[in-house]
Amino acid sequence: MKTSSLFDLTGRVAIVTGGNGGIGRGIAAGFAAAGASVAIVGRNEEKNQRVLSELKEIGNPALAIRVDLSNRNELEPAMDKIEGELGPVGILVNNAGIVSLSGGVLEESAEDWDSVVETQLNAVFLFSKLAARSMVERKSGKIINIGSMYSYFGSGLAPSYSAAKGAIIQLTKSMAIELAPNNIQVNAIAPGWIETDMTVPVRATPRELLNS
Repeated sequence: MKTSSLFDLTGRVAIVTGGNGGIGRGIAAGFAAAGASVAIVGRNEEKNQRVLSELKEIGNPALAIRVDLSNRNELEPAMDKIEGELGPVGILVNNAGIVSLSGGVLEESAEDWDSVVETQLNAVFLFSKLAARSMVERKSGKIINIGSMYSYFGSGLAPSYSAAKGAIIQLTKSMAIELAPNNIQVNAIAPGWIETDMTVPVRATPRELLNS
């Protein structure tokens, strides 16, 4: 069932990174219900195909691409494939993310830090750059970055996640200023606690530790 005309996205192409589960899956389904052609980008092919089937049932063109966003060499080919099959991107949601509940800076390894920052921050910058390059040509587009409440108050258990999500807010502001003259809107959303697969370990952690 299509959503209200107030949210009509017919003819638009939307990309949702991490669109194969959790928040991203809901966003992808919402876009499809509003009439958009939706591409989801994720590492887990089984989950990709499951959500792709759901999107196709809604009735609009849809695509799922297996991409490791921490591998920079995979980003531009993914964007080219999406635009080649669905058309020029009009909406990008940078939703994909991972977390390391390391226990703090004294416990977190450099490898875990790099992995989280590469996925949560660097990939957002690089994928947004590819999308914005396309959007600038048409003087139209929307980029939505998914932050977190940890963007603002941090976490003693997950320093890399908090650092990356904090940086997302400033990156969003910077892109918004730069791209506004090209009629490209850049916004961030900072969700509260939402029950997803990624938050399972967090929900099992005592509240006093989460607030430390």
